[in-house]
Amino acid sequence: MKKIKHVRSSGNVFADLGFGPQEAENLHLRARLMTEIQKYIQQEEVTQAEAANRFGVTQPRISNLLRGKIRLFSVDTLIAMLSHAGLTVDIRIKKARAA
Repeated sequence: MKKIKHVRSSGNVFADLGFGPQEAENLHLRARLMTEIQKYIQQEEVTQAEAANRFGVTQPRISNLLRGKIRLFSVDTLIAMLSHAGLTVDIRIKKARAA
């Protein structure tokens, strides 16, 4: 039986996958913003068309977001979408953990 090696996560899956520090942080932030939009859509029980109207985008953009197409969304775009729906983003800055 092969022994499985366990590795402690850094808390950022993108860093764990080998992305550079800045790119990993940007991807992590975008993923968190996308998750909040997905949660909102589920909680409000709206169609993609209604969600698009609330977020100020087209239905295909909502479809791409719900399918996790992270590369198609910038942090700025995601924050603008949340703002358009009357939601606010609270940013917290803290010192990075030592590697």
